[in-house]
Amino acid sequence: MVSKRSKIRLKKGDTVVAITGEDALSDKSGKVLYVDPVKQRAIVEGFNLVKKHMRKTQDNPEGGIVEIEAPVHISNLRLKQKAE
Repeated sequence: MVSKRSKIRLKKGDTVVAITGEDALSDKSGKVLYVDPVKQRAIVEGFNLVKKHMRKTQDNPEGGIVEIEAPVHISNLRLKQKAE
C-alpha cells in the first residue's frame, strides 16, 4: 500500500503552540525538535512528556525514571504568531 503524504508546513526549529490536548490547556509554546513526515508526527520541546525507565549504564550511571518528549500529531499543532 502506498501512503499519500500531505505537505507538512512545520520544520525543525519552528515555534509552535498546541491547539488540543493537555498542552493546549496550559497555553505553552515550544520549539520543534524533529518532524516525521511519513507518520505526520513531530517532537516538540516540553510537550507530551512521558516517563521512561532507564537502566544503569556507563553513560547514565544513576538510571531511574526520566521524562522525555513523545511525538505529537501535527494536526494538534499550529505555528506561533509573531508579535508585532
